[in-house]
Amino acid sequence: MTRPPPSARTSTLRFRQPLVVGLVAVLAAIVVAIGHPLLTPSSGSAATPGQDSSTLLPAPSLSDRPRSHAPHSESRGAPDEADGVVPDGVTVLDDEVPAVANLDAELLDALRRAAQDATDDGVAFTVNRGWRSAAYQEELLRKAVAQHGSEAGAARWVATATTSPHVAGDAVDIGPDRATDRLSEHGSAYGLCRIYRNEPWHFELRTDAADRGCPRMYADPTQDPRMRQ
Repeated sequence: MTRPPPSARTSTLRFRQPLVVGLVAVLAAIVVAIGHPLLTPSSGSAATPGQDSSTLLPAPSLSDRPRSHAPHSESRGAPDEADGVVPDGVTVLDDEVPAVANLDAELLDALRRAAQDATDDGVAFTVNRGWRSAAYQEELLRKAVAQHGSEAGAARWVATATTSPHVAGDAVDIGPDRATDRLSEHGSAYGLCRIYRNEPWHFELRTDAADRGCPRMYADPTQDPRMRQ
């Protein structure tokens, strides 16, 4: 076979070289445009100068991302029987109920004697409220403020946790009406007295009432000097 003269081969190489370079450049441009994975830095490669290194880090998982915090809520739940909430139908004989069991011993004894005598006449005593925790008392006071529109209005019905005789175990609210009527009339014989005119169900122990009678009632708790401490 006859070979082309050297000058012809040189011309052919000079023609092909720009063509190859051009094709390579076009191919590189296409690869960059479509984001070929071969040209994407691996997660373990270092960032090139001028490149943001954060683009090389994997996206944080859900467990790594900052979480918004819900408003703080009381860890303690709603007051229950252990706080002095009284189930329906509780009597002064229910020692397993904290609202009764945590009452002052002398007050509880007087209540039981009165209740026994009332039973003989067909009148039953139930305990609507007795001892209660300071936390329960504070919740009742908050509700009373919301109901009556002010602390002054609430004070006529609910004392603070530091002044309430219920928290001290020195007061009991009795029901139904026949029982409160009986105690209003005969309670002094047992040392059991109404303290507030606006609360006919509320009784406390006054040990000298059997001899001197019950003291004059306050119009409501705001008139009671104990509530101003």
